[in-house]
Amino acid sequence: MTDDQAIDAFLDYLGVARGRTPRTQEVYRLALTRLQEFMHPRSILVADGSELEAFAGLWLHKKGVVAASRKPYVSAVRMFFLWAQSKKLLVSGNPAAELEHPKTGHRLPRTLSLANAERLMWAPDLGTFHGIRDAAIMSLLMGCGLRVTGVCTLNEGDLQTVDLDGKPRMVVLVEEKGGRMRRLPVPREADALLRVYLGHEDLATIDRDTVGKHGRPDRVLFVNTKHPTLPAHEHRGEARRLTRKGVWSMVQRHGEKVGIPAAELHPHAMRHLFGTELTEDDVPTTTTQGLMGHVDPKTTEIYIELSMRKKMRTVDQHAPLAKMRTPIGEFLKRVPG
Repeated sequence: MTDDQAIDAFLDYLGVARGRTPRTQEVYRLALTRLQEFMHPRSILVADGSELEAFAGLWLHKKGVVAASRKPYVSAVRMFFLWAQSKKLLVSGNPAAELEHPKTGHRLPRTLSLANAERLMWAPDLGTFHGIRDAAIMSLLMGCGLRVTGVCTLNEGDLQTVDLDGKPRMVVLVEEKGGRMRRLPVPREADALLRVYLGHEDLATIDRDTVGKHGRPDRVLFVNTKHPTLPAHEHRGEARRLTRKGVWSMVQRHGEKVGIPAAELHPHAMRHLFGTELTEDDVPTTTTQGLMGHVDPKTTEIYIELSMRKKMRTVDQHAPLAKMRTPIGEFLKRVPG
């Protein structure tokens, strides 16, 4: 079996047997292609442990891949060789068995501030189809904490209405990392935007028929209105689905228009805002974990470090300086606000 055949078979296994997303398969293919480059002209299947360490360490470093970005490379290599061993493609034992992920410093994610999130929600022109679509997408990113992939893969059938205390409320069924399904409540603001979007006359003219979950007929939820390469008669169905890149571009376009810093202009910053605001309001970590779809509770705990308003209230009320008379404390009492 050639390297290319082995990689293709491995990626098929990831998708079918392990339920990994196409995005994960793309990342793993890139990693294994880079390993082929490192091993050339020899097969990656004959690599030994020291060669894999050199690839994942110094070689990738010289190629400009920082430690944090090398983690998926290591994951891809470890899983590939574990699979190759199970298929008896290796001459000896698993050379990646001892390969470790690079050690990285603890870095806090960049979140969108609440003030900038408000400005961003006012940026789309709600008098246009594009504006309604964009506002609905951002309301799901901010209001439900969805990953951008989760939003892009939504179909109309993933929006469901439930009866809550005698009132109809919307929930969304979202598929994200590892093929996991989550059923999430939709905030009223996002609910209203989605209903306006679905009822828009421009959407009614677009062919967005697709096959949904369990092979049932469905319709793509969020659509693009242009395709740079497809002729008009082929621009339908799945080809109408808005991509991750399209969402990123949309967020940046609206954010730049209202002067939001570039570091905050990515969809994941909205997801971080969701997690941070739940933590600021003392929502239990287990509840936040469930709403965000985190498998490991340690991932959710990062929002404790991001919840600055909560920390500020704590030190203002309970730190030693709050419990004693000081010259500056007396002065502050006389200052308005």
